[in-house]
Amino acid sequence: MSLEKSITAFAGIMVLLSLALSVWVSTDFLWLTAFVGANLFQSSFTGFCPAAMVMRKFGVKTEAEIALAKRIQG
Repeated sequence: MSLEKSITAFAGIMVLLSLALSVWVSTDFLWLTAFVGANLFQSSFTGFCPAAMVMRKFGVKTEAEIALAKRIQG
């Protein structure tokens, strides 16, 4: 899975998790939903995403890197 798709999946999981926690634990978990949304919004303008930096350190490749590797392999 590419970095771009991983970020989208991670954000979706975090939103669903925070909504579930706000229903079953405390409505304060809605702040996590707000944080994820704000982070997605700012990263669309700045390109800065802390989750992407962590995923890169774990070896997740971008779509461009995956396409280049496929082209090199033939």
